Amino acid sequence: MGSRDSDATTGPLAVKILVAGGFGVGKTTMVGAVSEVAPLRTEEYLTEASIGVDDTGGLAEKTTTTVALDFGRITVNPELVVYLFGTPGQERFWFMWNDLVNGALGAVVLVDTRRLDVSFASIDFFESRGIPFVVGVNCFHGRCDRTEQEVRDALDLDPGVPLLMGDVRRSEAGRDLLVALIDLLMARSAPVREPAG
Repeated sequence: MGSRDSDATTGPLAVKILVAGGFGVGKTTMVGAVSEVAPLRTEEYLTEASIGVDDTGGLAEKTTTTVALDFGRITVNPELVVYLFGTPGQERFWFMWNDLVNGALGAVVLVDTRRLDVSFASIDFFESRGIPFVVGVNCFHGRCDRTEQEVRDALDLDPGVPLLMGDVRRSEAGRDLLVALIDLLMARSAPVREPAG
């Protein structure tokens, strides 16, 4: 992840992380739950114009959608600040992901076990670009109808991809996902040691 000396002229090291996933999986909710500042949201109300364009199946209670990004910030310490960018979930806004991913060290991909299929494209996006990611199973209202192994099998996840289950409305669940991602990034950047012999 790199390091540098911090002083009054350089300021803290900034790290960019994406929070991605399909439509309605909880990206805006997670960014809001973990951000230390009021998050920037670009939400608009769903209208009749989205009928037949956005798949709202199983989301009867959803009335708004992110049309550009969500943005939040976490100050880890005076030398390190994490910037969170939540991606839009609808297919018609996926073109923005190519810009949002620039400079990102990694991503949290949120999934909903009621609609696992909406997460396939997100996982493919990061796998095809070689960007490290962790998967967060958003257990809405604290309930999950699949086991971790069932989710891994359904998503065809590589064994090295961390998967955590939790309700991302709770800041602890979002924090745990971010810590898992940082651990993954650090493990990947650690030097490989030759066996003694």
